[in-house]
Amino acid sequence: MENLIWIGAILTLVGVAGLVWCISIAMKAKREGLDDAAMKERLQKVVALNMGALGLSAIGLMCVVLGIFLS
Repeated sequence: MENLIWIGAILTLVGVAGLVWCISIAMKAKREGLDDAAMKERLQKVVALNMGALGLSAIGLMCVVLGIFLS
């Protein structure tokens, strides 16, 4: 079960890295000073990536908790 903990930790770290990447994309879009339509279009793409990264992080945390319970 130790492997499950490590796999979960890696998935969680990848998910958190994805969240940081989404934040950087949103901040870059804000600095560019786009108009409302362009900003909305760009942020809609970021929302999909953000939800995927959040889901991956949640699955990783579930694997860690499951590995701890089964140990």
